[in-house]
Amino acid sequence: MNTIASENTGRPVISSTGLFTPEESISNEELVEAFNAFVDRHNAEHADAIAAGEAEELQHSSVEFIEKASGIKSRHVMNKAPIIDPAIMEPRHRERSNDELSLMAEIGVAASRQALERAGRDVADVDAVLCAASNMERPYPAMAVEIQQALGIDGFGFDMNVACSSATFGIQTAADYVRAGNAKSVLVVSPEITSGHLNWRDRDSHFIFGDVATAVLVEDASIAPAEHWDILGTKLKTVFSNNIRNNFGFLNRACPESQGSPDKLFVQEGRKVFKEVVPMVAHMIVEEAERLGIDPKALRRMWLHQANAGMNRLIAHKVLGHEAEEDESPTVLDTYGNTSSAGSIIAFHQHSGDLAPGDTGLICSFGAGYSAGTVFVRKAA
Repeated sequence: MNTIASENTGRPVISSTGLFTPEESISNEELVEAFNAFVDRHNAEHADAIAAGEAEELQHSSVEFIEKASGIKSRHVMNKAPIIDPAIMEPRHRERSNDELSLMAEIGVAASRQALERAGRDVADVDAVLCAASNMERPYPAMAVEIQQALGIDGFGFDMNVACSSATFGIQTAADYVRAGNAKSVLVVSPEITSGHLNWRDRDSHFIFGDVATAVLVEDASIAPAEHWDILGTKLKTVFSNNIRNNFGFLNRACPESQGSPDKLFVQEGRKVFKEVVPMVAHMIVEEAERLGIDPKALRRMWLHQANAGMNRLIAHKVLGHEAEEDESPTVLDTYGNTSSAGSIIAFHQHSGDLAPGDTGLICSFGAGYSAGTVFVRKAA
């Protein structure tokens, strides 16, 4: 599915972005220390079963292993202490009453307020809120409606989940509302508390995710601030795959036999994902750029999904035709970790202000589903 802005309808642009970053951060050194202490405790408690071949001996993690596998050096989280406690190793949050603002809405509101302030936009001018994220705090009421209410927006809101591509899918949805004349100003909010869905005791994935929230204000060009980004075109793609999966849900969490099962949290076949997603995304970018009349090799900057440094390097190389420099494909993965749908938006938020009017770039996501989304943008002259 793809769409191109038309002169005969509303012309969607990105007016601004917002970012909320948790104060607490876990370095690879801290994470490895906690994980290895857990491994030692587990192996000691199950020594007899391991010796008898009835249980598997767990292996230590290392800073070198993590950085080579992912490029991640640290990650922000909402609640650090229990995650690095070898006896707990999962986030613990106080359960809030129904009369309190939920945690996910709280960080979404913080990112949204920054986006609105940067655009000089009053909440009275916003028509809709889309909460686009990989893991929702609850099924209903919709997180988007809670964020809408907290901001004081008189309009509508709904949630959408396309895993790591939620934000780009949300941007196209918002842009389509503008193109159709159904809205002039739409907030796409991605509060990603991914730490709650990560198995911190799994050596192959315990280092991957971090927490964050982003917001993108998509508006009609007629009301946008002078400094904005024209949305030249968007394209979305999904191909079903079990190689990245999370089976946690209300239908299975109540089943006694499912309790404690590792696939109720994030699981993936990393090698398969790398092999299958890289060529799919690179081809999608090149094909869409050419359809829009854009030379993919001339893209000034690519804000790619921040999941794996190796994937980004290879995708950028296939698109640009050469090894991308940091200026061409900036990285936030090293300090934020994989923040699911928010990753490419963080990169855009932090590394777009220096571009000149007329410069063309690409916001791109890819992940579970498989899902992939491209948003080609040009800085307004």
